[in-house]
Amino acid sequence: MSLHADAVSTLTGWQPGSEPQEALRQAFLGFLAARADACLRSCEPGHITASALVLDATAEHVLLTLHPRVGRWLQLGGHCEPSDATVVDAALREATEESGIRGLRIEPTPLHVDVHGITCSLGKPTRHFDVRFLVRAPVGAKPVRSAESVDLQWWPVDALPSNVDTVPELVDLALSRYR
Repeated sequence: MSLHADAVSTLTGWQPGSEPQEALRQAFLGFLAARADACLRSCEPGHITASALVLDATAEHVLLTLHPRVGRWLQLGGHCEPSDATVVDAALREATEESGIRGLRIEPTPLHVDVHGITCSLGKPTRHFDVRFLVRAPVGAKPVRSAESVDLQWWPVDALPSNVDTVPELVDLALSRYR
């Protein structure tokens, strides 16, 4: 199965918990139906990306990166690569690369989706169709900042930094999976 087919399958099988998320899921599926290259970074109108909300083993802290281009604290993640067999693989690879943590465990069901405009590595304005997953770190995990980040740190789930995007919503969704 191709990465594109996996993205379609993953999103087709996902049942989001809200009407706005369902509307975005349908938009993602429409974009994937229209573009065979939707998972490739070279797709100028936009492309599928994969990200990971990383919680510590106790679900009391979330690992966030201070993104150099965006200038805000965000969940880990990024572009799909040709070597990624699935969107889940892409999210887990990105989380592992950006956190330096081995032994991360990913839940294969999407947590959330989001579309946002950005000027990424293409150097042109584009859109990221971001599929977001929940990832758990092993006990005692110590992150190591990569070159892709200005800063990287654990934040208490109830004391997030102020310059975040949709992180509070993601944290709420993640914690609701444990209740």
